[in-house]
Amino acid sequence: MDLESRGLPSGFIASREFVDAAAAQGKSLGITPESVFVAHPIQDRTDEEMAQLALSSIDAITAMICEKRQ
Repeated sequence: MDLESRGLPSGFIASREFVDAAAAQGKSLGITPESVFVAHPIQDRTDEEMAQLALSSIDAITAMICEKRQ
């Protein structure tokens, strides 16, 4: 949220396993950050699988950042 306080659009990307944890953390901090959640798990994926995951999420990630600038 430091970036947001500086006027820079921001958000975070996490796997779907952390939806509830992200909501709890945001609530405890008094913030509701923009977020994109991707398929879980992450750690055992190959580079090719990670690239595909990124490609499948790029529109949501771009929107998360760009829509805030308008």
